[in-house]
Amino acid sequence: MKKALSMLLAVAMAASLLTACGGTTSTPASTPASTSGAASAASEGAQGDYAGQTLKVAAIETAYGSEMWQKVADAFEAKTGATVELTTDKNLEDVIDPQMKAGNFYDVIHLATGREKALPETMLKENALADLTDVLNMQVLGEEVTVGEKIIPGFTGNLTTNPYNDDKVYMMPMFYSPCGLFYNKANFTEGGGTLTLPTTWDEFFALADQTDIPLFTYPTAGYLDAFIYAMIPEVGGQEFFNSALRYDEATWASEEIGQMYDVLGKLAANTEKSTPSNGNADNFLKNQQLVLDNKALFMPNGNWVIGEMADAPRADGFEWGFMALPAMEQGGDRYSYTFFEQCWVPAGSQNQDLAKVFISYLYSDEAAAIFAEAGAVQPIVGMTDKLSDDNKVYYSVYDNGAKAAIGTFATTKPVEGMNFKQIFCFTMDSVVNGTKTVDQWQADMQDACKTMAAAME
Repeated sequence: MKKALSMLLAVAMAASLLTACGGTTSTPASTPASTSGAASAASEGAQGDYAGQTLKVAAIETAYGSEMWQKVADAFEAKTGATVELTTDKNLEDVIDPQMKAGNFYDVIHLATGREKALPETMLKENALADLTDVLNMQVLGEEVTVGEKIIPGFTGNLTTNPYNDDKVYMMPMFYSPCGLFYNKANFTEGGGTLTLPTTWDEFFALADQTDIPLFTYPTAGYLDAFIYAMIPEVGGQEFFNSALRYDEATWASEEIGQMYDVLGKLAANTEKSTPSNGNADNFLKNQQLVLDNKALFMPNGNWVIGEMADAPRADGFEWGFMALPAMEQGGDRYSYTFFEQCWVPAGSQNQDLAKVFISYLYSDEAAAIFAEAGAVQPIVGMTDKLSDDNKVYYSVYDNGAKAAIGTFATTKPVEGMNFKQIFCFTMDSVVNGTKTVDQWQADMQDACKTMAAAME
């Protein structure tokens, strides 16, 4: 596992060099607390000096559940004397967005980028998040170590946490997960089956001649963001990946990107046909069930799928398997995208000092243990050594030669009428259904990137 952390650290450090001219360089109107003041506030908070103050916290309810957030809120109240008003919901945007538009802001929000409604992205484009850079120098509540010292290097300083092409952090990294391809080990030689796990895309597609099981499914097309993020450095390398995330026109018109779309087109042709119709928030579990029923061989996902499907029926002998994406050619690099969720503070928050103390507590050993018990792992140094053997299977993907891809598209000014993720990911549904060709998808993406690049100026 130390080797895995070293691999992740090396690639993460490279990812921290990502630059972008996203949006505007102006900061939110709020004035963050000074580093020294915030640090001392954390120490005072441990003595209960926040009694009488109320902190409004909102967190997305995912497969990890909401109980872990209540436990963390209760523990924070016990340490600080503050009152935490906690809101959790599976469709958190629908709950908090109308309130914030009415001027009723939460103080801390745990809601990741990359979701279809793109609330954090919209707020970033509007410069509506508070600067959290000083949190890195704060002492973790109740500990003698700073937040920055606890976070694995590379999980800040990337285009997700530092979206404005500067050294300022607006989103703090939370639960992370290697993303790759899940499958049933029982179908492959490692689990007593007859098929050989593919190491290249050619070997992957050759499986179509060896089994009647469709090769591919996806929960919703939105899950293809992490999948495509891993494909981009496979075809062009790390710097190529960096350029692609900055919407570089030459990159998206390159032969390498064409090679990637060739693979995506072949995947569409080998996707289980019911996938697009069930690829939505109401029915995505049906697509995940395809793998458990041996009706699809591979599925892109993160390790939260294990919890989501824990009680689902499955084929005899079923056992979860996980691997990085196949390489583009024999001996080529294989990548696993590292997805991480984020927490942030709206610029309109009325209690930003206490919000930062709460965020510092999220990186405490006490809070991390509560989260880990529910299966939510934070990018904290040494955290993987504390995981169960089952979880280590997925977090050790980097031990097996895979490289980590970290980062998301650069932030831009708002572009009216542009749903970038719809083009980037959800066009796959149309390609599978036959209403669009993969060449049209690539052309649409090139046009979208030109538009987004112009909005970075």
